[in-house]
Amino acid sequence: MAKERRRFDDATEILPLVSDDDTGEIPVPDEDDDVDLEDLDEDFDDREPSNRFAEAIRARLAALGPAVLALPPRIGYALKPRLLRLGATVVAALLLYASFPSTNWWWAAVVAFALLAWVLTRPATTPAGGLGYGFLFGLTFYLPLLPWIGALVGAMPWIALATVSAGFPAIFGLSAVAVRRLPGWPVWFALVWVAQEWLKSTGPFGGFPWGVVAFGQTDGPFLPLVRLGGPPLLSLGIVLIGCAATAVVVEIASWWQSPHRAERVPAVMLPTVCICVVLFATIVVWPPVRHSGTGAGNEPVVTVAAVQGNVPRLGLDFNSQRRAVLDNHVRETRRLADDVHAGRAPQPQFVVWPEDASDIDPLANPDAGQLITAAAEVIGAPILVGTVLDVPNRPPDQPAYTNTVIVWNPGSGPAERHNKQIVQPFGEYLPWPWLFKHLSGFASWAGHMVPGQSSGVVHAAGIPVGVATCWEVIFDRAPRESVRNGAQVLAMPSNNATFEQTMSEQQLAFDKVRAVEHDRYVVVAGTVGVSAVIAPDGRELARTEFFQPAYLDSQVRLKTALTPATRWGPIVQWILVLAGVGAILAGILHNGWFPRPNRRWLRPARRAAASEDTDDEDLIDTDDEPLDEGGRHSAR
Repeated sequence: MAKERRRFDDATEILPLVSDDDTGEIPVPDEDDDVDLEDLDEDFDDREPSNRFAEAIRARLAALGPAVLALPPRIGYALKPRLLRLGATVVAALLLYASFPSTNWWWAAVVAFALLAWVLTRPATTPAGGLGYGFLFGLTFYLPLLPWIGALVGAMPWIALATVSAGFPAIFGLSAVAVRRLPGWPVWFALVWVAQEWLKSTGPFGGFPWGVVAFGQTDGPFLPLVRLGGPPLLSLGIVLIGCAATAVVVEIASWWQSPHRAERVPAVMLPTVCICVVLFATIVVWPPVRHSGTGAGNEPVVTVAAVQGNVPRLGLDFNSQRRAVLDNHVRETRRLADDVHAGRAPQPQFVVWPEDASDIDPLANPDAGQLITAAAEVIGAPILVGTVLDVPNRPPDQPAYTNTVIVWNPGSGPAERHNKQIVQPFGEYLPWPWLFKHLSGFASWAGHMVPGQSSGVVHAAGIPVGVATCWEVIFDRAPRESVRNGAQVLAMPSNNATFEQTMSEQQLAFDKVRAVEHDRYVVVAGTVGVSAVIAPDGRELARTEFFQPAYLDSQVRLKTALTPATRWGPIVQWILVLAGVGAILAGILHNGWFPRPNRRWLRPARRAAASEDTDDEDLIDTDDEPLDEGGRHSAR
């Protein structure tokens, strides 16, 4: 017989109720009995819910201390196996940043994507990890690339822009993990990166192409690729070389560590072919690019000048002193005219002034118009004047302006115009004012610019000049439309008085890429610099210093031929983007990541179908059943 054991955590005794000897009922105290009701009340108060809640809070707080102390070791334990990948991601981002001005280490971009590809192809990198590594890569890249954003408006806009921009490399990281198991993954990595750059250059608020890999290659040997397919093709080549190099190194290392390496050779054929294709394409296109940059050919030669008049001070209120910026540019133009008359400078066919060179509307203010006319007459050439014009017929409480470049002829005055078609969000206009004006006090500094209508081409002294004003130059479509519409030379007026020299140097990289992409000489005129004249091979023929008044004059050739990038650039980009999206879908399908119907969802449907079948059987009438053999009809 099993012996019963007592459990100390359970009640083992039952106290019997004491009943009345006569009636057997439970005794109830009478009203006359002396009962301490105050003690009962105190016991009841100790069991109130508020007291029990306070005790629970104190217990939780007491237990929170050890939990907080245990948190750092847990985080360290979680990060320990990821430290190498985290460090490689940060180094890769800093290397990509170093490929841009003013460091200009073009080769650093190749190494950057080699490291990033290694991180994203590790078996331990999950889809969530790819998203995180991509975001870390983007944030580490954009924070040092965009400090000029916060130079005048504080750190919050700078950090916000860098954080939003980092979301796009995060998408790349997630997508790269999806396609890494596909054969030839370096190709798909490069295509997915190009698709990510296209997405970032499209939205939100019109896109922000700053940080596109191609614009960090102005000093590199692969720059001629931009003439074949524009910046997307150049970015593809750089990313492809880096990823293919990683594939080669990883495969050789795996082969060397394999005990059966004598039985097989490392599978490095495809990544090696990828590298060779990029190198071969660069070698093929390099001679024509170099040929156009040395001045060979029968194109007519003209002399152009760019005037950098400077501003009274840097900052958001650079034009607060009425007509100060205009006076500076008139003064510098007169100095150019004096040098021309003295034989120290050649006579220009036309002169390019910067964006906002006339800080007041010369069409509405006669004194400003007279100054510009006098400057054009003294130099004896038309001036491309950057100014701001009022949009007519607007309510007083809803002003609107256009950022305009006017061809100002000597004697006759204003002629053709180019109205800026791509305006800068948060600078020239404020998107979603109902939201952003409550988030930052600097939102009130945003202008009231509206996009204008223009072909992108004006004629100065009979020369078709393509104009892309400041912000427009970073978008592929603006200079492409100008060249397609007949521009034989490109003018890029800009105003960087609200930013630092770093931003001006980075923007100059865009101008160099456009020169090679469209096989055109580019004349850059900035209010504070950097102004430059750029040859079709990307070389600087002349340049100014930052925040100093100066002028440039140089001979340029008028070109009419259209490059493959000018003709088919959008088609090439769409092919690359669609291929990248297709690779992502193929990777998701290959990994089995598409959602499948849940069996629990199907059970009610199956039960309903089964019940319907049962009901149909019940509806069958018994009279319809067949008679037994012989039936009811018996023979007599």
